[in-house]
Amino acid sequence: MLRVFRLLAAALSLFIIVPFAGAQEQQAQGQQQQQEQRRPRPEAREAQALPPESVTRHTLQLPGRTLSFTATAGHLTLADPQAEIGFVAYTRDDADPATRPVTFVVNGGPGASSAYLHLLAIGPWLLPLDGPTISPSAPPALVPNAETWLDFTDLVFIDPPGTGYSRVVGGDPVRERFYSVQGDIDGLAAFVMRWLKEKNRLISPKFFVGESYGGFRGPLLAQKLQSDQGIGFSGLVLVSPVFDFDWLDQGAGAPWINAAVLPSLAATHLSRDGSVSREALKEAEAYASGEYLVDLMRGLQDKEAVERVSRRVAELSGLSPEVSRRLAGRIDMRAAQRELRRGSSEIVSAYDANVAIADPNPNAQVSRFEDPVLDGMTAPLTSAIVHHLTHNLNYKAEGRYNLLNGSVNGAWRWGGGRSGPENLEELRQALALDGKLRVLVTHGFTDLVTPYFASQLLLNQLPDLGPQKRVGLAVYEGGHMFYSRQASRQAFKADAERLFDEALQARAVDKKD
Repeated sequence: MLRVFRLLAAALSLFIIVPFAGAQEQQAQGQQQQQEQRRPRPEAREAQALPPESVTRHTLQLPGRTLSFTATAGHLTLADPQAEIGFVAYTRDDADPATRPVTFVVNGGPGASSAYLHLLAIGPWLLPLDGPTISPSAPPALVPNAETWLDFTDLVFIDPPGTGYSRVVGGDPVRERFYSVQGDIDGLAAFVMRWLKEKNRLISPKFFVGESYGGFRGPLLAQKLQSDQGIGFSGLVLVSPVFDFDWLDQGAGAPWINAAVLPSLAATHLSRDGSVSREALKEAEAYASGEYLVDLMRGLQDKEAVERVSRRVAELSGLSPEVSRRLAGRIDMRAAQRELRRGSSEIVSAYDANVAIADPNPNAQVSRFEDPVLDGMTAPLTSAIVHHLTHNLNYKAEGRYNLLNGSVNGAWRWGGGRSGPENLEELRQALALDGKLRVLVTHGFTDLVTPYFASQLLLNQLPDLGPQKRVGLAVYEGGHMFYSRQASRQAFKADAERLFDEALQARAVDKKD
């Protein structure tokens, strides 16, 4: 059951999961994880004290408005367990803290800093990376972000221990506690409570945004804060999340894995010739959750079923009929990366199948390659966040800034038992307990790592939990980091602002009652 979790360490700290691998690959990845764990810990190498808080004031001219705000870059030291957790907070200068929402933001991995959502999506400054390719040598210059959420909420970007400049300071036992599903949530809950108390924001409306594994964190953190800290989130925005690891760790014999990814392959095919929408994908979604599942369940012994799915998958995905037939209509992520553009000797990103680079080994049966999106953006984003902290926010920390930390990923403890972690139970409990809570789940159409249809199939299993529909799914053009595309970033902001408005209106009605 731990196969998918070991894959995390071997996939350059992928934001969430790589659901498909063979036994030999699993063994190699397990060895790599052991090597990662034997290496010196980043915290041990960087003994310099983190600098005190830096408070700076800024004014940004944006289309149709001027934003004046205060930026605070610093860290909070937790005593139990011991860690220094870095953060950057942006608060509007002209807002009443009693009514002004505050939103806590984390990314995923586990082992990823919050720089992705910070500088590519919702912070006041933006690193422009919109385009058909992402170059590691792209200039890391920031520009004002017209789509910043600072228009309607204050923002607190959190770097969990081992990411950014954050670190564990209590030795291996404390590190092992933090680098686990529950320990991570305990630390985040302690941070949220501590920040709210120190900044006098306990009465402010509170929201959460998490991407990928950060999205997995959302329901767990919401329930932890509800039950243990006496804090209630008004809304959760879950970006490219996974809800159930075990559901995606069933191997090649689980038909729902293929059903989950097929609409994303169809979206990739459609978007090569124009825009894509849920309406345009209705046929693919209906087939994936209907006839496709039935024929997959018939198995490889039913030759007529194999022929049917091979033919239909080729039509929907744009793969050649020969490839689809060779793979029996069962297209996993790794195969799709090489086969979607085999004719032009390109490989596509698992994070956005519309972004491609040249295949470094086009004539080899098996090719090793960097991901065109995740690896392509690592250099410019790292340079941009370090420069931003140092020069714009006057926060001059020593040592390495960990954008993606493979040591955290490799050391992560996923819990015991016979199944992988899931958060649908916590989501149900949080929604049932708080009838005002709103949840927005967002995905990119062409993301093969956390396909949108997997979330749709699982969200379909939720009961109504009240007369109002309080959980929504929005899908945008682009992949895992769909927000790097301007049009998708604009639509994402509009949908999030609508969720905030609905949650605040529900809060206002509650006050009147």
